[in-house]
Amino acid sequence: MKQAGGAMLVAGMSARSYARIVGANDRIRLGQLGCGSRSHGHIHMVKVASQTTPVETIAICDLWSLARDRRAAQVKEAFNLDPKQYKYSEEMLSRNDIDGVMIATGDFQHAKLCAEVVRAGKDCYVEKPFANVLSEAKETRDLVKASKQVVQMGTQHRSEPYNLAVRDVIRSGRIGQIVHIEQEWNVNEERWRFVDMDTGNSPEMEQDRNLQWKQWLLDRQSKLREEDTDWKRWLLGKPDRPFDPHVYLEFRLYKDYSSGIFDQWMSHGSDLVHLWADELYPESVMATGGVYAWKDGRQNADTCVAAVTYPKGFLYTYKTIFGNSFRSFSRIQGRDGTIANYGGEGASLFTVSSEGGRDEYGGSVKRSGLPITAPPNDQEEIIHVEGARPPDTRGPDDDSIVHLTNWLDAMRQRKEPNANVDHGFAHSLVCIMAAQSYWGGKRLYWNPQTEEIVDAPVAGQA
Repeated sequence: MKQAGGAMLVAGMSARSYARIVGANDRIRLGQLGCGSRSHGHIHMVKVASQTTPVETIAICDLWSLARDRRAAQVKEAFNLDPKQYKYSEEMLSRNDIDGVMIATGDFQHAKLCAEVVRAGKDCYVEKPFANVLSEAKETRDLVKASKQVVQMGTQHRSEPYNLAVRDVIRSGRIGQIVHIEQEWNVNEERWRFVDMDTGNSPEMEQDRNLQWKQWLLDRQSKLREEDTDWKRWLLGKPDRPFDPHVYLEFRLYKDYSSGIFDQWMSHGSDLVHLWADELYPESVMATGGVYAWKDGRQNADTCVAAVTYPKGFLYTYKTIFGNSFRSFSRIQGRDGTIANYGGEGASLFTVSSEGGRDEYGGSVKRSGLPITAPPNDQEEIIHVEGARPPDTRGPDDDSIVHLTNWLDAMRQRKEPNANVDHGFAHSLVCIMAAQSYWGGKRLYWNPQTEEIVDAPVAGQA
């Protein structure tokens, strides 16, 4: 054992990192860092995964006492145990019996807390975006890659079978060289208000959510009191400012803590582009938009569009509108055909055809009537995956059991998960550049040699 321990230390690991190695039959013990609405989904995923994998949540951590109490009650119901509650992350991370930690905190806190978890010798599942400050993205990426910890990004679509099937169709050459990938994901709602409550899809929860929204319009009342949390700690290095429960709970609306649509949705969108096209960094990014529908004090856009170019020579355009929800879609256009996706983020209904290929220079739709589909000679077909649920326009929800199980399997086998830290760095880079372009009003470029965002094209790039 001493010899084995010595070898691990030589490899750059601390003794704590291997204080408890998870065996094939051992129960994986998890801690939850951040107890807001997303952590509800984390615990739900762990509960479902526990039906096939020995895993449980044994500890929870959040600065806000009410959030801890809510999540502790959920853990008690899910696993029939009383989790140990912690206010501060270092207290929970000092435990030797925790194998992995799932992070569901504010966007701006993800990278710093992931670094804490890795330094403590724990494996980590960290929600997207991985980071929204470039220096933090680089520092935490390098820390993870120098460690032996298994770190999974919360970009769950990398594990979903239909997106993997689309990647394989593109790799096969069926639609030829990619020239354009387009995504438009819309929703007609205020979005990201009242995240201090657990969310769900039941009519009762929707009614409760609507009532809370109306109450906010009247007097902006919140259940969060300053004495029940630690405001200075929550800021985590951001400039000091007076306590504001709505900034704390609705951080996605304020530019110091999140880029809003870019961090939350384009992180998924760009990650899918990287998966489908086998890319890892952009060449340039340009973004614009504004607050047009929800003039409620938010700073981040409720409507935006970004144009991204890539070294392989294609354009990626991303658009989201919060004031109209008409027909969200994704489209991958190649020289020899097109892959179309019907629905917003996560939708699993994809078709592939030769429509738009080299023999259709003038466009292929020559007839009227709805729905508009490819002409018969373009041989449009729905992509099916054997053994997967039938494709639809909604797809799986955020609680991806297959993605969580991939992380748990990687923990046991000490291997890379499907969404590793390089993938997290890549989607973060696109979102960071989009946010900087949006606020700065100019096109930005990525220098892969120096890993810097610059104002002019980089020599050697198209």
